Amino acid sequence: MARSSQDKIRATAFEHPKIALRNPRALKAAHRNARTHSAKQIRQIADSIDAFGFVSPVLIDAEDRIVAGHGRVDAARKLGLATVPVICLEHLSEAELRAYAIADNRLAELAGWDKDVLAIELADLVTIDSDFDVSVTGFEHAEIDLAIQRQSEPPDIMDELPKVPSAEEAVTQVGTLWCLGEHRIICGDVRDRDVVARLMDGDRARMVFTDPPYNVPIDGHVSGLGRQRHKEFAVASGEMSPAEFTEFLEVALGNLASVSSDGSLHYVCMDWRHLGELTAAGNRVYAELKNLCVWNKTNGGMGSFYRSKHELVFVYKLGRASNTNNIELGRFGRYRSNVWEYAGVNTWRKGRDNDLSDHPTVKPVLLVADAIQDASNRGDIVLDGFGGAGTTLMAAEKVGRRARLIELEPRYVDVTVLRWQKLTGQQATDAVTGRPFSEIQAGGGSISMRKRKTSRS
Repeated sequence: MARSSQDKIRATAFEHPKIALRNPRALKAAHRNARTHSAKQIRQIADSIDAFGFVSPVLIDAEDRIVAGHGRVDAARKLGLATVPVICLEHLSEAELRAYAIADNRLAELAGWDKDVLAIELADLVTIDSDFDVSVTGFEHAEIDLAIQRQSEPPDIMDELPKVPSAEEAVTQVGTLWCLGEHRIICGDVRDRDVVARLMDGDRARMVFTDPPYNVPIDGHVSGLGRQRHKEFAVASGEMSPAEFTEFLEVALGNLASVSSDGSLHYVCMDWRHLGELTAAGNRVYAELKNLCVWNKTNGGMGSFYRSKHELVFVYKLGRASNTNNIELGRFGRYRSNVWEYAGVNTWRKGRDNDLSDHPTVKPVLLVADAIQDASNRGDIVLDGFGGAGTTLMAAEKVGRRARLIELEPRYVDVTVLRWQKLTGQQATDAVTGRPFSEIQAGGGSISMRKRKTSRS
């Protein structure tokens, strides 16, 4: 073709690119396509097409051979699309077509990312629509978590616990179900399947992080050198025999498992004294003990011959399906081992005595948040059958998951609600009446706080 004719075609192509429709199964692959696509990437491209439509036409030559867009065509075939948009690059020579096929991919690889702007964009997408699956951007869930984390609250802010009323003044009653934005917490016994079902309302948990009582007296084992004195837990505070405690754990964990997804990971905290009971219960409920993690605290605790400087976190797998794995040997920047280094609650810093005054076994938010990011994705439900002071809910708030908590003691439910309200500036509401927590706290309405039964079944 003469150069003048080629230039005329080229100018026309720039001014008026013609988009046509072709059957993706009729398009032919390039003779030598240097760009490779894994099955996983084809699924990601298919998800993008499903979310946004086929907005980027396939580039072809005059013989319907693909120049750029092999991945999009494979994804279209996977989706069963009848037609895809194409642009024919008839203005390019054979050498130019082959060169462009390489340039189209290589030039995109040479671009970089402004990580601060990217973090803001990803965080805004989540804020605009909490149900929006941000992974359609092509970033893995672990990468999204790490990017958004750059914009999140410092851990110490989330660890601060509010001062709460005495047990007699608690707003929450046994049976109260609170909605805290995307989260829910119910005051009840995890051993009661009706309580668990009411909390979950048909949903299923993708992960469990829970910290049962260890069946040891709080006095002498948790309280530090007389500075803080605590009431014993309502159950499993040293009164159970090994067989009774094993049954207690088996029933509780079985109920959590009954509303969890196949393949979900269940993180269960326990001390060294009762690893036997938890192992026996776990073997009856779960398919596999995935790992045993050790929380290595900064200082030792009280109540043993050797001061205990660690707690154990059993990682169980429910069922046979694949579990979520956001670590992948550090592929996305999450370098994790089964020894976790976090300061314990008896580490001296401003506010730690306040932490202990509100709950005797509070865990650091960052510890729980890291575990949640390891084994779940944004928007997933994380379940905790022993909610305590609400650390699992605070961690879920921090990393964009939806928490479901059960807590037996009304005053600790109040602590959770107050922590979340202080952090977010939002109001928790009664799931039945829709009334805000603060309104009920002020004394109005039909719920009689003064007549609340404090006994436990």
